[in-house]
Amino acid sequence: MKLILYSKPGCHLCEGLQEKLEQIGAMPEFSFKIEIRDITTREDWYQRYEYEIPVLFVANDTENNGNAIERMIPRPSPRASVKQLAQILQKYL
Repeated sequence: MKLILYSKPGCHLCEGLQEKLEQIGAMPEFSFKIEIRDITTREDWYQRYEYEIPVLFVANDTENNGNAIERMIPRPSPRASVKQLAQILQKYL
């Protein structure tokens, strides 16, 4: 299982979400990798997510014959605690 975080340098909301995701990923009940995608490195990402970041997807390659299916996770509140974010992620992982 992989989480994909669309972000850009200097985005404080993105950095905060990434820190919380890393804390959750260290918990024994969670097993996922985090891939950070910098939207400034690709024009299509930038056009799509410029005003939306941070954007979080879950990618599961077991549902489509080994081809990853990416599903967007609704954006959590920046005020959500690590515990609250973990509860949200449990619904999607």
